Amino acid sequence: MRRFSQRSHLVTLSEINITPLLDLAFVLLIIFIITTPLLEQSINMKLPHGGTAEKKLNKSDIRTVEISTAGNYALDKKRLSLPQIILQLAQESRANPNLVVYIRADKDCRYDLVAQLIDGCQKNNITRYSLRTDPTPNR
Repeated sequence: MRRFSQRSHLVTLSEINITPLLDLAFVLLIIFIITTPLLEQSINMKLPHGGTAEKKLNKSDIRTVEISTAGNYALDKKRLSLPQIILQLAQESRANPNLVVYIRADKDCRYDLVAQLIDGCQKNNITRYSLRTDPTPNR
């Protein structure tokens, strides 16, 4: 009786097919390319022009408050009411004396919305804040 080898029936795969892996990598790359610009702004707004670029600050010391034309407030891309934002900024200011509040207000929003935020910051001893603008284009 002839003995059959198991090897003749089994075919070993000596190469890994990487085509599906490349397809997945390209799909993920495209998704990240499309979604990254959307993550940078939580409220759609047009900043006024003016000012110049400033020196770099530590990102952990910066909190950004955005104000839309409709009167919506957002703290670091999370929509909150003005009292909630002021309370959270006051707590963070006590924990971090280097806290800087960036105020990004749409150029068409009412000035009193900005003034209320600044007033709340001053009442809570937050003295470092910056009104953000788009830099003036070079001519």
